[in-house]
Amino acid sequence: MAQDIINIDSPRALPVSTEAEMALLGAILLDPERIKDVTNIISAEDFYLERNKTVYEAMRTLFNFSRTIEVVTLLDALDQAGENTAEMKGYIKLLADSVSTSSNILDYAKIVRDKSTLRKIISVAGEINEMAYAAEGDVATILDSAEQKIFDISSSTTVKGFAHISDVILANYAHLQELITNKEAAMGVPTHFSGIDKLIVGMHESDLIVVGARPGMGKTAFGLNIAVNVAKANKKKVAIFSLEMSNEQVVQRMLSSEAYIDSYKMRSGELDSEDWNKLAAAAGVLSQTDIYLDDTAGISVMGMKSKLRRIKDLGLVIIDYLGLMSSDKNIDNRVQEVSDISKNLKRMAKDLKVPVIALAQLNRGVEGRTDKTPMASDLRDSGAIEQDADIIMFLYRDDYYNNDPANQNTAQCIIAKNRHGSTGKVDLGWYGQYTKFISVDTSHAE
Repeated sequence: MAQDIINIDSPRALPVSTEAEMALLGAILLDPERIKDVTNIISAEDFYLERNKTVYEAMRTLFNFSRTIEVVTLLDALDQAGENTAEMKGYIKLLADSVSTSSNILDYAKIVRDKSTLRKIISVAGEINEMAYAAEGDVATILDSAEQKIFDISSSTTVKGFAHISDVILANYAHLQELITNKEAAMGVPTHFSGIDKLIVGMHESDLIVVGARPGMGKTAFGLNIAVNVAKANKKKVAIFSLEMSNEQVVQRMLSSEAYIDSYKMRSGELDSEDWNKLAAAAGVLSQTDIYLDDTAGISVMGMKSKLRRIKDLGLVIIDYLGLMSSDKNIDNRVQEVSDISKNLKRMAKDLKVPVIALAQLNRGVEGRTDKTPMASDLRDSGAIEQDADIIMFLYRDDYYNNDPANQNTAQCIIAKNRHGSTGKVDLGWYGQYTKFISVDTSHAE
């Protein structure tokens, strides 16, 4: 193997710590089980020296096949990979003697990762520089692309290229161990509607969840109920884009739902002393949550991403509603425009690694049927929504059509598509005067 060369005389030498790279590999040789501790921090591509990349990949291979990682087995793995073991033998022994303890392995891994990140920033800065000089496309697109490149580095989602399956397998060890000790981790972000969570097993990062309903069914209330549930119970930061109502109207609905105060009283100001006490208590609870509101009309996916990148530890995004969004492109055909928006929403969920709930209005075809139960084909403007969504839910209230007093407090959430599990119908309680949905206990007799 050719010797690795670093031009230390260059005034602009790339950020590298060969000492940390060697110490990290030496620590793994000293304590092979510690490789599990660093797989979520670094990958082989984070090593600058090619021979260090090669050694780490060989260690990873040994671990995946449950073989002991030590000098002899490592040389055998390198030989199997087609490396010159005669040339590598002395270097492996040098690595083994480079550290006397594995206690600092996480520090070594952090140094290797940080140096790798700095090199990526330098590389991306060059790409942004070239993009700006080339000036191809509109400035907004160039700016978004530049933001995305930097965001990808900070969130460690791209720039590394392909992820080798071995890296992914190793990363899953830590996740599996977490599930053993913390069952709730398998639930993703729960909606806190027990029947829904049982079917969808919570909302997971990168999920695009579409909630469809005809006007008046309560889709906005449902979205806001989930937002408050998640912000209160999971202590997650929740971002709400309200394209239809102002921030003040959204908060008024939240207060009505949280305080169990008739929404008409909230709008008219006809509140008695008890209502004011309940309102004060609800305001105190909601003020302690991390809910962020944006009522920009006609906002695009690019505009949303630009704002969401600035919220650290984001847990959930809710959009009310998809039909009022605009595309980042000039598209005359509304069906194609909605298709573009839908695809970009899925990309946004994946890039930000958070569940995105997009509320959607159903077309009027529902009204012309005898059975008015919603179905996937009722999604307005585009079949692309059905294709791009990971989960599709529909809200249905029989009393909306039949005006049956016996059913005025009942609703159904229909899980029509679930990429991660089963579909079905979930009964919910509905209190229209409070714009609030609640779980229904179906495990006990009345």
